[in-house]
Amino acid sequence: MSFTVTILGSASAKPTPGRHPSAQVVNLHEQHYLVDAGEGTQQQLFRYGINPLRLRAVFLSHLHGDHCFGLFPLLSTLGLYGRRTPLPVYAPAPFGEILACHLRYFDSELPYAVEWHEVDTTCHRPLLENRSLEVWSIPLRHRVPTCGYLFREKEPPLNVDKFKITKYGLSITAAKRGEAVRLDSGETLPNEELTYRPYKARSYAYLSDTAFSAKAAGLAAGVDLLYHEATYAAAERKIARERGHSTTAEAARAALRAGAGRLVIGHFSSRYKELAPLLDEARTLFPASDLAEEGRTFTIEKRPFRC
Repeated sequence: MSFTVTILGSASAKPTPGRHPSAQVVNLHEQHYLVDAGEGTQQQLFRYGINPLRLRAVFLSHLHGDHCFGLFPLLSTLGLYGRRTPLPVYAPAPFGEILACHLRYFDSELPYAVEWHEVDTTCHRPLLENRSLEVWSIPLRHRVPTCGYLFREKEPPLNVDKFKITKYGLSITAAKRGEAVRLDSGETLPNEELTYRPYKARSYAYLSDTAFSAKAAGLAAGVDLLYHEATYAAAERKIARERGHSTTAEAARAALRAGAGRLVIGHFSSRYKELAPLLDEARTLFPASDLAEEGRTFTIEKRPFRC
């Protein structure tokens, strides 16, 4: 079962010739979720071969234009493509007012419903849950109400140790349900002796836009992959703090505090033409760091419970 993150945009505020504003797609078990939607998002979806009709939901971190201006043309295009299933959009207030205006003047006859779910950016709480995953909000520190998102895979179903089933002549049904099994001899075998999880549940956290937040990093504890904004180089700590953003070093500190497996930095200021120096700064503190390069897909690999 796949768990990937595809970068559609990694610029902050102003697009550059090689970078679009923030947007990415999380793909868990072939369920696709759009996280932020800067200008040009639908073109980027087409460019990288992601069918917009497959989107299950949209998550907006906050209501600055470089994170949401691209959603409205996408809503129109989905109507032209004949989408029928409702599209949930999770976003802070007052997104509902903005959405109502758009629908009234541009998309009053969409063949599907756009369902706004207000996100309380002061709380860490579950927003969406299905058989495959949970999505939680993570409060962030920015100039306007902002939250990040934590995607957590549900634990995979138990696998049965076929050797032991054969050895004891047992049915696998009870074992797969997680039950202990009673033998004809009267002995009871604990379920953990007969079954195992095929791999550990995986997780991904998206933290943008934000000043460094130890609390947010703590709420992302143990994630396999962490996306953290790094708008500025380490030397620009003062301006980053003033504007509610982070530096490369602060993103690396967040990854260390979270105990993340890997770090992806993005949301780069347009002042930086070359990104390699920013990556070097992050890797100085957190070696498992990468750049959010557009079109790149990061795969969260399965990690076994046992060797």
